Amino acid sequence: MAYRIGNGVDFHQLKAGRDLWIGGVKIPHHKGALGHSDADVLLHAICDAMLGALSLGDIGTHFPDSNSEFKNIDSKILLQRTHSLIRKEGFAVVNIDSTLCLEAPKINPYVNEMRRTIASVTGIHEKDISIKATTTEKMGFVGREEGVVAYATVLLQKNTE
Repeated sequence: MAYRIGNGVDFHQLKAGRDLWIGGVKIPHHKGALGHSDADVLLHAICDAMLGALSLGDIGTHFPDSNSEFKNIDSKILLQRTHSLIRKEGFAVVNIDSTLCLEAPKINPYVNEMRRTIASVTGIHEKDISIKATTTEKMGFVGREEGVVAYATVLLQKNTE
């Protein structure tokens, strides 16, 4: 097939005393995401979408939380390694569409920096990366600011070289 599409989703708890990394950008906030790595929910969802498009498993398969190598790792490194796997399979990223679900903080001031960061790792143009955000209108664990969720869809194209 010339094109493959993948979807990814990731969830992380929010806890005081942790840094909040979203889309490769450190965002000032009184809570951060809890996880084995830096817990960048957006980059994790994008990795899963890329892996899923080619039936290569998920982020936990390639970067297990049982491996100390990945303890507190910068998720940009995980994205770069995932991107390398995609390239090794002969595919390139066409575009990324993503949605963040969180009550706070507002991420709009950071979206362009996130797009630049993701573009620098994946080699695609910033205009081919969409990052949207929504709240859950105070409902559920996201609404209570106990966690954050990210969804990503990625389109891959087979290289014709």
